[in-house]
Amino acid sequence: MTIETTDSQLGEAPLRQARNSAAFWAATGRARGHEVLRRPGYLAVAGDERAGLRILIQEPDLGADVIAEITDLAAGATGPVDIEDPFSAADLTHLGMRTWQMPVMLRPPGPVAAPAMPVRRARGTQDLHAAERAVIEGFELGRFEPHRGGELFPAALVEQPGVDVFVAELDGEVAGACVTVLDSGYGSHYWVGTPSRFRSRGVGRAVMLGSLAHLTGVPVTLTASRLGRPLYESIGFTAAAPATWWSSTR
Repeated sequence: MTIETTDSQLGEAPLRQARNSAAFWAATGRARGHEVLRRPGYLAVAGDERAGLRILIQEPDLGADVIAEITDLAAGATGPVDIEDPFSAADLTHLGMRTWQMPVMLRPPGPVAAPAMPVRRARGTQDLHAAERAVIEGFELGRFEPHRGGELFPAALVEQPGVDVFVAELDGEVAGACVTVLDSGYGSHYWVGTPSRFRSRGVGRAVMLGSLAHLTGVPVTLTASRLGRPLYESIGFTAAAPATWWSSTR
């Protein structure tokens, strides 16, 4: 699917992704009862020993004092540390963490095809727990094993403004899931996950198309893995800029 994307839209994508990620993780933190810290240049969510600390960098030019704050937060974390920099501008090599890059991608407003299998908003405990299991297995989130229902996607998450969890069904089972967030006129996707036994069967495409159906009137951003990028390009996303991620997990 080809959708016209302008240079100005692509140039704005990292900032839009930064803001939307902050909205998503703030909503997640509130739903889990974790501490949400809003500071100049970044937002942080301080979770427990399984969820860990999530830091979302919000500006491309962080001063030495802000870097020092982030360093102190990371040093004091009770669990894993994950830092997202959509601008790829902060030098955090002194933290000694694993680091990699993934593209921020943008899809302008536009129609989407119908999914090839049922996709619906997750409603109720059973749907949310099935979505959790799909994402935990799909992303190999060992920190959330053994599975504790409601830990990754608490019921309060889908009560947060603009947040939806979607599930795709195949052979009578939840075969994939994702989260969408609509904030300040932009949408974004998170946790687009498919367990290994359902891969190469069109589940990822279906859950993306089904979840995009309510976002066709707004621009949508996401951060793509190497394996996910071809799928996203095929449904109208264009790579805008590299985002840098840092993680204490191996």
